[in-house]
Amino acid sequence: MSDGNAAIIAEFRANGGKVGGPFEGADLLLLTTTGAKSGAARTSPLGYLRDGDRLLLAASAAGAPTNPDWFHNVRAHPEVTVELGVDTFPATASVPSGTERDVLWDKVTAALPGYAEYQKGTDRVIPVVVLKPVVP
Repeated sequence: MSDGNAAIIAEFRANGGKVGGPFEGADLLLLTTTGAKSGAARTSPLGYLRDGDRLLLAASAAGAPTNPDWFHNVRAHPEVTVELGVDTFPATASVPSGTERDVLWDKVTAALPGYAEYQKGTDRVIPVVVLKPVVP
């Protein structure tokens, strides 16, 4: 984890899900995944969009040519933990494709247009990840 992410994670946890700096006012969550190769817990601060009872993530990596590590982790181990504000809960991650992905991508970019800019900067199709809380 980068030092920048470690600082954001610490601030998020210390302030009930609120952070300052460039992410002040943004909808952020902490996603804890299981490493695809290492099996170790990995936590990433990510922007999200609510879609009913689901949360949508864009695996943008800020428009990098490859998908972010957390995306590979959810593909290998879809059982994740989400921290949202002061709440922590298990969720299942899925990666829609085709028309379903495109509809969700349109929702994400309508609400968060920065992701459309990231798409312009890469040749890969940025995946959408759907997080569905696990209801006991």
